[in-house]
Amino acid sequence: MINLAMGTRPSTSDTAEKAFSFISKGLREVRDSAGADIQLIRARATSFKDLADRELENFLHSSPVFSVPAPSPMDSSIAELEFVKRIQPKLSEFRRAYSSPDFSRKMLERWSPATSIRIDLSGIRNAVVSDDKGGLLDLERDSPRHRIRRIWMKETEEAEWEPIRQLKEKFKEFEQKSQSNDIFGGFRSKELVQKVKLSLKSFCKEPEDSKEVPPLDLSELFAYLVKQSLPLFDQLGIRTDLCDKIVESLCNKGKYHLLPHSLSGEEASLIEHQNGSDSLDFRIASVLQSTGHHSDTGYWTDFVNDDIADNKRHVAIVTTASLPWMTGTAVNPLFRAAYLAKLGKQKVTLVVPWLCMTDQELVYPSNLSFSSPEEQEAYIRGWLEERVGFKTDFKISFYPGKFSRERRSIIPAGDTTQFIPSRRADIAILEEPEHLNWYHHGKRWTDKFNHVIGVVHTNYLEYIKREKNGAIQAFLVKHINNMVTRAYCHKVLKLSAATQDLPRSVVCNVHGVNPKFLKVGEKVASEKESGQQAFSKGAYFLGKMVWAKGYKELIDLLAKNKNELQDFDLDVYGNGEDSHEVQSTAQKLQLNVNFLKGRDHADDSLHGYKVFINPSISDVLCTATAEALAMGKFVVCADHPSNHFFRAFPNCLTYKTSEEFVVRVKEAMANEPQPLTAVQMYDLSWEAATQRFIEYSELDKVLGASEERSVEGKVDRASKIKKSASTPCLSRVVDGGLAFAHYCLTGSELLRLSTGAIPGTRDYDKQHCVDLQLPPPPVQNPMYGW
Repeated sequence: MINLAMGTRPSTSDTAEKAFSFISKGLREVRDSAGADIQLIRARATSFKDLADRELENFLHSSPVFSVPAPSPMDSSIAELEFVKRIQPKLSEFRRAYSSPDFSRKMLERWSPATSIRIDLSGIRNAVVSDDKGGLLDLERDSPRHRIRRIWMKETEEAEWEPIRQLKEKFKEFEQKSQSNDIFGGFRSKELVQKVKLSLKSFCKEPEDSKEVPPLDLSELFAYLVKQSLPLFDQLGIRTDLCDKIVESLCNKGKYHLLPHSLSGEEASLIEHQNGSDSLDFRIASVLQSTGHHSDTGYWTDFVNDDIADNKRHVAIVTTASLPWMTGTAVNPLFRAAYLAKLGKQKVTLVVPWLCMTDQELVYPSNLSFSSPEEQEAYIRGWLEERVGFKTDFKISFYPGKFSRERRSIIPAGDTTQFIPSRRADIAILEEPEHLNWYHHGKRWTDKFNHVIGVVHTNYLEYIKREKNGAIQAFLVKHINNMVTRAYCHKVLKLSAATQDLPRSVVCNVHGVNPKFLKVGEKVASEKESGQQAFSKGAYFLGKMVWAKGYKELIDLLAKNKNELQDFDLDVYGNGEDSHEVQSTAQKLQLNVNFLKGRDHADDSLHGYKVFINPSISDVLCTATAEALAMGKFVVCADHPSNHFFRAFPNCLTYKTSEEFVVRVKEAMANEPQPLTAVQMYDLSWEAATQRFIEYSELDKVLGASEERSVEGKVDRASKIKKSASTPCLSRVVDGGLAFAHYCLTGSELLRLSTGAIPGTRDYDKQHCVDLQLPPPPVQNPMYGW
């Protein structure tokens, strides 16, 4: 450490001399300026005197003898003549005196100001340096016209010298500290810091009614850092609830800081009852506001696209499949588009994949194929309107897609966002957001759209775990799903808790059932009321015939309880890649299973069954289960998160073990299901599902359908403080970084192929250009795709 006291320190007198030397220089400049002004005044006074002399001289010369003409009896009197005679000698004497050259010299010598002003500052210096309480001011020490004036300070004048006395005391304190070995020793006792604070407060005094907002303490800063790091922790596999507990604990530790002193008692009680995370947000906003920091935008920006046509909101529903492929991601988004458009509050566009003829032959059933998008659109509208019973009013658009045999799904080709015009890029609903964005290489959804909602349909991790090296693949896919949903969605809806936890996700069943199934349920209820037999058949199972769709669980349950269910027959409807293997396995085990060709669940041949068996645990939410309940049937299903929504219905019988499965099957076969109430039927309808979707996706707030409500009619103080968008938000930084990293990775054709992408899906191909009338695709580098 450098000892500043080792050098030669200037004495107090030298310091004072230098200080007052500077003051003397300034006063000398003032004196010189004043002298110049006095010289100018004297010159003007001399000029005025000369002018007055000339005017008086002209006046006197105009009547040299002051002679009086001979009086006349008409205009003069004797008294006036006598008066003039008496003052004539006085006037002559005044004229001679005033005209004398010595008159001007005497007047200037008597009344003119001093020719110079000299100020001796030694008096001020002595007043500061010496211990005397008086002061000495010397003016014109050497002037012949003035003498030294000694003025002692009076009690009434002590206020004028108070600053000098304080300055003198500061010099003394500095001298005492400079004599110590460590000139900065005062920092240890915080004495200097306290004095600086007091000095700053004395210079910047706040109004009496101002209330200070305490600064953030260490626990609050750490809590805010942990909260903003949640996306990073989530990508590293750290549980979100653990991070939330850490934030809550840190916020509760400094609870007294979270209640700003500027709040009233009622307002403070409102903040006190908030959770720690909300209180922390309020604290950050309060501190920023107290510093004068503000921004025109907030954390919660109004989702308004100024470029929206016809002043009506637009909703684009983008999905990964289309009719006539009878899969959940083809049917449910179609109904969602119809019922959202039916509300009339917004315009709706359904965006579905277009497959070339070779892929259509692999995907679409019954040898159905379409030569143009218009032909397929007509088929889709006809199928939908036959089931909903009203004229649909929404637009259908197509984007290029390719079918992957390995993944048994359609992969988008090219940038899907470019097929939605910017004038309609307002709100996007991504059906299966992880699927749509696995290989997405284009504009970020959240950059083009004001609000992006993801709806998770499929539990991909459950399917992948069943494959070879499934655990490793599932681990990678889990983090990729986290990455793309965080980067491209504002809100994520999970149909059930069966799927993985995703950022910004909530659990809610936003799917309904085809109105045709509800009509079947009404018919069954009316038949029972009239005493007719509603069901003439036993139990059945319906689903795509692949092992992962519940067939493995079904074969295991029937084989394990073969003796207990000897009299139980089951009809199975389905087609799929594993059909031959599933049927041969059932035959080897000699199970009472009758395999039939797959068909639509609304087919009349299925209405007579009383019990629907669904042992699948790979679904996020089984649409067939909801349809069976809507038709008034019993449903026997596993006690699994995917079936949580259905447990509220009395006809849903759940089991946890194979033994309980047997009990539930026998119970269903021996009893009659209860008719659905009006409330239960509404809960299964698409009208109710649409309302749930609007609420849980926060679409009502985006569309301006809901108004903010205060607690008990009082305005929440927290809502008055606008949270600045300039507040450091690590979450936004992480989201942007993930989107950029994903864009770079998907730009390499080599990386795309190594992760299972279909070759050439970075951009659409020439056949897509012909079918959809698109411009030619860009030329790609065969190695990097750039």
